[in-house]
Amino acid sequence: MIAIGSDHGGYALKQEIMAWLDEHGYAYKDFGTYTEESCDYSDYALPVAHAVVNGECDRGILCCGTGIGISIAANKVHGVRAALCSDYFSAKYTRKHNDANIICLGGRTIGAGLACELVDVFLGTEFEGGRHARRIQKVMDIEKEEAQKQH
Repeated sequence: MIAIGSDHGGYALKQEIMAWLDEHGYAYKDFGTYTEESCDYSDYALPVAHAVVNGECDRGILCCGTGIGISIAANKVHGVRAALCSDYFSAKYTRKHNDANIICLGGRTIGAGLACELVDVFLGTEFEGGRHARRIQKVMDIEKEEAQKQH
């Protein structure tokens, strides 16, 4: 199951991506927004991020105008590795080397055709593990240490 969400700036792109997911047989859950009315990206990043880290969904897709704000918001959730992608190589290698679990896309920066190609490679690429697993563990350790400092 794929979690998907957007703000108003990514709404049209999200609709295109959901049509692509339907066409390719992917099950997904739409966490909103459901209109192009102005809204806050963090309100949609959070439920997608939680669905991915709690195991309700395997991976996530988030869209806003640039993909930047929604990726920043999603990455505030412990366990999320959200990556803003606008090219094929980044979408592939963020999975292979970074084990990214959410792809973020800009509805005002890339077209639907490219976005669907990026989603395709992101969903179809597995994490390599090996030396990359050690690096991801170091990042997760930093996240844990920083969270403990907050308390």
